[in-house]
Amino acid sequence: MPEGDTVFRTARRLHDALAGHEVTRFEVRVPRSAVADLRGETVGAVVPRGKHLLLRAGDYTLHSHLKMEGRWHVYRPGEKWRAPAFQARAIVGTAAADAVGFELAMVEVLPTAEEDRVVGHLGPDPLADDWDASEAARRVGADDRAIHVALLDQRNVAGFGNEYANELLFVRGIRPTALAAEVDAAAIIETGTRMIRANRDRAGRTFTGDARPGRQTWVYGRENKPCRRCGTVIRKAELGARATSERVVFWCPVCQP
Repeated sequence: MPEGDTVFRTARRLHDALAGHEVTRFEVRVPRSAVADLRGETVGAVVPRGKHLLLRAGDYTLHSHLKMEGRWHVYRPGEKWRAPAFQARAIVGTAAADAVGFELAMVEVLPTAEEDRVVGHLGPDPLADDWDASEAARRVGADDRAIHVALLDQRNVAGFGNEYANELLFVRGIRPTALAAEVDAAAIIETGTRMIRANRDRAGRTFTGDARPGRQTWVYGRENKPCRRCGTVIRKAELGARATSERVVFWCPVCQP
C-alpha cells in the first residue's frame, strides 16, 4: 500500500533516473493536462511531499498521487513495460530512461510556482527536510476526533497511511478510538517518525524488525490472530471521519487499553 515511505522511494528512483536530463517524450493521458508538453525542458528534481509526487521540469511540475493502486516504473529506452499500456496515465522519457506512471489517481501539469495549490494544505512531512515535529504534534493534539482519524488526516501530518496509524498506535499502547486531544500526541509523532524513517530505505516495510513474510506487522492485517506480545486475539473494526472515509482498524484489547 503506497504510504509516505513508498512515495519517498519512488521519488528518489525517478530523480536518480531523470534529473539533469532533457525530456524527449512527454504524455499525460488525462483530459485536464492532455495537451501539456514538457519536451525540451530539463528535469530539475523529483520531490516527495507526503503522498504526493512533484516532478519538476523547467518552470512546470508534473503532480501525481498514487492513492491505492498507482505506481511509477522506470525503464530503459525501448524496454517492454511490465504493466498494460492502457493503465499508463503519464510518461516522461529522456535519452537515459523512461518513467511511466500507471493507474495514477491524480495527474496534473501546473506551473511550479503554483505547487501550493495542490500540496499547500498538507501538514508537516516527517521525511521532508523542513520536518516540524512540534507543529505536527500540535495539529494532531488539537484534533477533536479519534486519534486514528487524526493521524490519517494529511492536513495534520503528511505521509502516514492506515498501516502506519494502526502499527504506531499499537506500539504506543493506544486504542484507535481514543480522542486525539487526550493522548500524548508528541510521543505518537516521535514514534511514527522513527518508523517511517527506518522504512524509507528498506526494500520491504516492517514494523516489528522482522522482514520475513507474515512477520512484519504487530496488528495490521492480523485480525483473529494472537497478539505477538500478550497472545490476546487481535480485533478488527472500521473507523473514519465519515462513512465514505472509513478505514479498517486493528488493535489488541489488552495492549491498547
